[in-house]
Amino acid sequence: MPKPDLHEPPASAASTTPVQPPRGAAHPKAAHQDAAHRTIRNGRRGPDSIKGTILKIVLLGLVDAFAVYVLMMLFLSQSWAALAVSSLVVLAINWIYLRRGGLPAKYLAPGVLFLLVFQVLVVFFSGYIAFTNYGDGHNSTKEDAIAAIQLTAQKRVPDSPAYKAAVLTKGDTFYLLFTDPSGKAQIGSTDEPLTEVSGAGKDSTGKANSLPGYETLKFQEIVANQQEILKITVPVSENPADGTLRTADGSTAYQFKPALSYDAATDTFTDSETGTAYRDNGKGAFADANGETLATGWKIDVGMENFARAFTDPSLRGPLLGVILWTFTFSVASVALTFALGLLLAITFNREDLRGKKVYRILMILPYAFPAFLSGLVWSGILNPEFGWLNQTLLGGAHIGWLTDPVLAKISVLVVNVWLGFPYMFLVCTGALQSLPTEIDEAARMDGASPWRVFRSIKLPLLLVSVAPLLISSFAFNFNNFNVIYMLTGGGPRFADTDRDIGATDILITLVYKVAFGQGTGRDYGLASALAIIIFIIVATISAISFKHTKALEDVN
Repeated sequence: MPKPDLHEPPASAASTTPVQPPRGAAHPKAAHQDAAHRTIRNGRRGPDSIKGTILKIVLLGLVDAFAVYVLMMLFLSQSWAALAVSSLVVLAINWIYLRRGGLPAKYLAPGVLFLLVFQVLVVFFSGYIAFTNYGDGHNSTKEDAIAAIQLTAQKRVPDSPAYKAAVLTKGDTFYLLFTDPSGKAQIGSTDEPLTEVSGAGKDSTGKANSLPGYETLKFQEIVANQQEILKITVPVSENPADGTLRTADGSTAYQFKPALSYDAATDTFTDSETGTAYRDNGKGAFADANGETLATGWKIDVGMENFARAFTDPSLRGPLLGVILWTFTFSVASVALTFALGLLLAITFNREDLRGKKVYRILMILPYAFPAFLSGLVWSGILNPEFGWLNQTLLGGAHIGWLTDPVLAKISVLVVNVWLGFPYMFLVCTGALQSLPTEIDEAARMDGASPWRVFRSIKLPLLLVSVAPLLISSFAFNFNNFNVIYMLTGGGPRFADTDRDIGATDILITLVYKVAFGQGTGRDYGLASALAIIIFIIVATISAISFKHTKALEDVN
């Protein structure tokens, strides 16, 4: 019987022994990882899964469908600049998400797009509006202004024949169905000129009272919608000079023609009764020889006029200077008081031997958790001079004008703003205090320093290193703190030396709001945008100077 070769390993042992790659050759797993790392470094990805590809196609298809709709609307409105920019954006989005690689761009593209649309575009548009006269009566082109003047300045033609009328509806739009003296039926609405129709139903008197596809209103329905029906002015034709048809009772209509006739050759409106001529005054309006302008004008570029008006208009110059001074006072005082109170409470509740400090800290941040505009309304009720809780309950029915006296109103605004703002400073200072090393405090006390000297010379400088940038941002926030002012006092009490709605507690941002959307003086978006730019310049300048000076705090460390 032959003896087995002791130098030959068993078959089972040979099968279980791992095969080592040749020396210098990469392991298959390591080679795969290296390839993956090289792919990531080169910005390329492997092929997407089927589900990922389908999801990408569906999402991109929805975006493209919406984009096509937007582009069609821009084309129909003849907004060529917006159409060109939108087309480039759509092409860029498709290129980013359809090409291979470029993974960072796929994540950054949505955020960059929203930033450009909702921030950069708004800033540039506001800057553009600041150099125009855009506002009430100046919100469109000169051609639109001419058409609007002809439509609004209309009087009834003395010898106008009576048109029999019926009120019809289609969808949410009111129509008037007319029957002229010759028996011809015509229909129209405020947005659609008079059009002759056939197939209209008529009553025994020959009056057209129905039309296929439209619903005829009954007498009770006409009475219920009387205000809307009285506003219907049906243009006779595409030319505004031909006048309109109007009804006062829903059954009879008469023709109206413009009281001001427009001569395109001389670019002049002429009053048919007085003969007064209105010409383009170069300021976006038609004016007569005495400077009286027609109500409707058009938007033009006015250069620096809005900025000059802010400081030369008698009704705005004096109140604006007072508003600027109060804005600085309000912002600086709010930051100082909220920081002082927040720091005091943070030091108080940071003691190691204080019991229940977690509960106290929760109570301290409750005003910060309550919406500011609701707090303003609540405090407005508490401080009301007539029935407020403060006067009626705590002061025994006293009549103190917390919101009607100029000085007390400013004090009330500051107190409420401190109540709303100190929790933020309390949280910031608490975190900063807890980050300070305890060894510094112990070493200073061993050297004989008093608690006040430790705080003033050691803790406060170290706190300011981290808190100073937040104080600057808090100043910028309070400089534009719209909610507290508007909800608490509405900017009042109002100044007596101006015809504008400007008051003692108005700050620049509430003044901008009132100029842009105010009552009485009308909307003036151009002037409001100019004031907004002034606010931006002030805040940016102060912030830049403050940040420059905070670099000195870096030496504290």
